[in-house]
Amino acid sequence: MRIAWLEPVGGLSGDMLLGALVDVGLPLETLQRTVDALSLEGVRVSAERVSKVGIAATKVGVHAQAHHDGDHGRSARELMQIVQAGDLPQVDRTRAADVIRRLAEAEAKIHDTTPDEVHFHELGGLDTVVDVCGAVVGLRELGIGRLHCAPLPLGHGFVDCAHGRLPLPAPATAELLRGVPTVGIDIEGETVTPTGAALAVMLADEIGARPALVADVVGYGAGNADFDPVPNVVRLTVGEETGPTEVGEVVVIEANVDDMSGELVPHALQAALQAGALDAWAAPIVMKKGRPALTISALAEPAAVDAVAESLLRETTSLGVRMSRWSRRCLPRESVTVQTPYGEVSVKVGYLDGEMVTASPEHDDCVRAAERAGVTLKQVYAAAVAALASRG
Repeated sequence: MRIAWLEPVGGLSGDMLLGALVDVGLPLETLQRTVDALSLEGVRVSAERVSKVGIAATKVGVHAQAHHDGDHGRSARELMQIVQAGDLPQVDRTRAADVIRRLAEAEAKIHDTTPDEVHFHELGGLDTVVDVCGAVVGLRELGIGRLHCAPLPLGHGFVDCAHGRLPLPAPATAELLRGVPTVGIDIEGETVTPTGAALAVMLADEIGARPALVADVVGYGAGNADFDPVPNVVRLTVGEETGPTEVGEVVVIEANVDDMSGELVPHALQAALQAGALDAWAAPIVMKKGRPALTISALAEPAAVDAVAESLLRETTSLGVRMSRWSRRCLPRESVTVQTPYGEVSVKVGYLDGEMVTASPEHDDCVRAAERAGVTLKQVYAAAVAALASRG
């Protein structure tokens, strides 16, 4: 399976990721077609070769003829409307809208407003749309089934923006990276932007250790800053995954509760997932004195344990949680988009020794397709599996 390893050597931003994608072979024309498909009149993209502390890299620029609504920018609602109205595959529109929504949720929490009313100021937010949609389309066009990302490097100091002088990492970036592996580096300046953080959190399948792969191509995307002696670049290595993926240790965090309303359970599980859990579930049990109860459980990587445990303590009635470490082995996997009579559906495929051994249509894609077509969910599921089988 074709996978990619993203290393934020000197930081990560939307334009840096686009530069790396272009550097490993994504045609600039594909990015421009993406812009055109979004009906962004007067917006164009460019690419040039630059040097960052001796490393040759590609710098992608987003250029607009005019701002929108003066200094007020566009709201997150407007940006998502642009994405949803764009002439892009449904799977790309959905994925891009999810990234923008996550970014808006982080900004809203910091500025005490609602996600829909968050405003993006740079180029009226058009650069955010291009960065996000370009990254989503670029990964698909390059056939990258899984994206792995190294821990994100965070600088220090302050940054001036439309809201005034903010500490680094920017508050929205810090919010987005809760439960995510990071490293501090001795750089005064913004290394990871909110858009870069949102892209990593939403598009990377894993953030942590380098996967086992045979590299085909290595590319570099450049940012605007000059962090001598650290190059302000992100490195993208693309290749083939080798063998089953040994992910290493994970932690199960759980609590038994016999005094909690069932109406609170879905929210507690969702809170654990938002805090960084890989999975979360509830199971019925019988406690002492024959009391019916629930075990609330979450699975997390070691770096996210504290945040996930805190979410369970806050959102359940338990006075404590227990934790146990487990090792796990994961199949190499990729996400394949298939065309069904009801629209496009993404299917997650798992391999063992190069043989496909499991295929699971994405539930949310199937729900949307079923609602649009007025058919049952199981019909869409069956059509997606059949479409995958027909591709061999």
